[in-house]
Amino acid sequence: MVNAGDMNGSGNLMDFLDEPFPDVGTYEDFHTIDWLREKSRDTDRHRKIASKSKESIWEFIKSLLDAWSGWVVMLLIGLKAGTLAGVIDLAVDWMTDLKEGVCLSAFWYSHEQCCWTSSETTFNDRDKCPQWQKWSELLVGQSEGASAYILNYFLYIMWALCFAFLAVSLVRVFAPYACGSGIPEIKTILSGFIIRGYLGKWTLLIKTVTLVLVVSSGLSLGKEGPLVHVACCCGNFFSSLFSKYSKNEGKRREVLSAAAAAGVSVAFGAPIGGVLFSLEEVSYYFPLKTLWRSFFAALVAAFTLRSINPFGNSRLVLFYVEYHTPWYMAELFPFILLGVFGGLWGTLFIRCNIAWCRRRKTTRLGKYPVLEVIVITAITAIIAYPNPYTRRSTSELISELFNDCGALESSQLCDYINDPNMTRPVDDIPDRPAGPGVYTAMWQLALALVFKIVITIFTFGMKIPSGLFIPSMAVGAIAGRMVGIGVEQLAYHHHDWIIFRNWCRPGADCVTPGLYAMVGAAACLGGVTRMTVSLVVIMFELTGGLEYIVPLMAAAVTSKWVADAFGKEGIYEAHIHLNGYPFLDVKDEFTHRTLATDVMRPRRGEAPLSVLTQDSMTVEDVETLIKETDYNGFPVVVSKDSERLIGFAQRRELILAIKNARQRQDGVVSNSIVYFTEDPPELPPNSPHPLKLRRILNLSPFTVTDHTPMETVVDIFRKLGLRQCLVTRSGRLLGIITKKDVLRHMAQMANQDPESIMFN
Repeated sequence: MVNAGDMNGSGNLMDFLDEPFPDVGTYEDFHTIDWLREKSRDTDRHRKIASKSKESIWEFIKSLLDAWSGWVVMLLIGLKAGTLAGVIDLAVDWMTDLKEGVCLSAFWYSHEQCCWTSSETTFNDRDKCPQWQKWSELLVGQSEGASAYILNYFLYIMWALCFAFLAVSLVRVFAPYACGSGIPEIKTILSGFIIRGYLGKWTLLIKTVTLVLVVSSGLSLGKEGPLVHVACCCGNFFSSLFSKYSKNEGKRREVLSAAAAAGVSVAFGAPIGGVLFSLEEVSYYFPLKTLWRSFFAALVAAFTLRSINPFGNSRLVLFYVEYHTPWYMAELFPFILLGVFGGLWGTLFIRCNIAWCRRRKTTRLGKYPVLEVIVITAITAIIAYPNPYTRRSTSELISELFNDCGALESSQLCDYINDPNMTRPVDDIPDRPAGPGVYTAMWQLALALVFKIVITIFTFGMKIPSGLFIPSMAVGAIAGRMVGIGVEQLAYHHHDWIIFRNWCRPGADCVTPGLYAMVGAAACLGGVTRMTVSLVVIMFELTGGLEYIVPLMAAAVTSKWVADAFGKEGIYEAHIHLNGYPFLDVKDEFTHRTLATDVMRPRRGEAPLSVLTQDSMTVEDVETLIKETDYNGFPVVVSKDSERLIGFAQRRELILAIKNARQRQDGVVSNSIVYFTEDPPELPPNSPHPLKLRRILNLSPFTVTDHTPMETVVDIFRKLGLRQCLVTRSGRLLGIITKKDVLRHMAQMANQDPESIMFN
């Protein structure tokens, strides 16, 4: 039923490529690569290198250099990604604090760095030092009072607007592709789609600069998703330095998969989680050697970031925590409830955000991206400043919510009423009744939760770099901390209840609210992205606690189950479909009983299939066919009467071959016969010189019969990454099925608009 043909048939292409034809083997913008052809070309290249390596010492050394080039690229990606992540972290830290004040001793110091260097800082007032001054102190000499508050409030908003305006202007003018998270597009690129410039040098530069600006502006977005895009830009740059990768789009995508792992590694300080994220979430083709190289790139990136030490705590992330209390079986119930909340939040966010983004694309709102960013930034800054939990950066908020309340903590969340007779060690403080600070923090966190839920829906998808990991984790961490404090107080005041009696004695340290925050963060992130394994590993690497894997797994699985009950798509898949990218998701199931003949083109009533004949068309005929159609390639048949299939010729290579022949070969004119056979056809005397194009002909195109079930065809397209397959009956050509035909058919079967499957 299915005939893949002999892969060696593509070897003829290599003869053509050996000649100095410019741009052969490359693809046009917004087209899909041919994975089978790229694989075949790489196999031929390896064969040539292996045979040449036996000829001389120099060729042997060249073969070793070729073998090691992959590891060199991984090393360079890790070093560059780690360095950029460190610079971004340092710059964000400084510019976030710049909205509130400035360090007089060295203006490039953040608030924390400024007070580190001060000899006049006390432990109780460690956030206050003479060298750090708020804007009101610097401008009017007042730190307290209504006028000082209003001035600080006004300058906070002005700085936020300034950062956001500068960011959206840079993106709009210099690199339009630098906006958004980047992960939906990277998933599409890794599946074989070409988006020229998306991973270019300008995109890398502008995304790095604007990422610092938008995170510092206080908008409800994170830098973790865009860091994956930044790392992939690094991967694209370094792969272009080696012909092994620059001339083979399939090999280049192996490098990009490893770069995505390095991006997550530096975003979360989780090298293993980064590799699993690349495998589970973004990669389409992930061979075993890519797994090893991804691990190496993630390791180098994490090591580089650790050497820079941007947070000054010898950790790779701001919110690294360690807990000292084990969890108990009875706590699984609130953990699962947090998983349910995460799934519901993920569903709500995806539906509302996609609806808003669709409205942005289809109405006049999309024509004013700068105004939209300014308005959302102004609303965010005005509402965020009065609440101390929304005023600070989201990473600092998550760090505080994850924190365990030790004896040295001065946060409102740790304002418990202490027993003066307590003689416990510092790490084993028993559960205590909540003080007024905790109650104040609870209602402030409730307001922050509502604000974060609403504002993130409108922020994600604007024309600025915007990550979703951190805002999702913040929503979950706020909800989790509130649940944790509730369970803690319930256990303290009702320790004689049957659920607490066995594990929570009076005076014991039973409940860790910070753990609930961490579980809530994992649940919400899982609900939005539908990650499971990589999510749990990332969260485990954040905390360094193996014993908390079960609560994280319970929350992540529950979150995915609940979210999947309302829709199978995560946020990235939803944005891929919104933008109309031709992405064939491996996770989708096709269960309809249709056949290849139902999907192939041409259909009944349509014009016959445009084909080339093996030896009866002139150069002018071929050029006219190319000009009048926009197909990416043409089947080659014996004749239009017999329609016996010979092979398949790509449009781009036909154009290049004819152009090259006209320039280099004498006697090739418009009336010259084009032939794809081994021997030239018999021509009358005085005929113009014929043009042989057999070298660009793929003699083994993928074919299926007209009665092949579409379930099988879809599986073939997914697993082999085909651009098109030809439909035959007894060797006679009937039609063609392209990747977009498959996507349109799947959309039609799912009662969706089939015309939405196109690059918008």
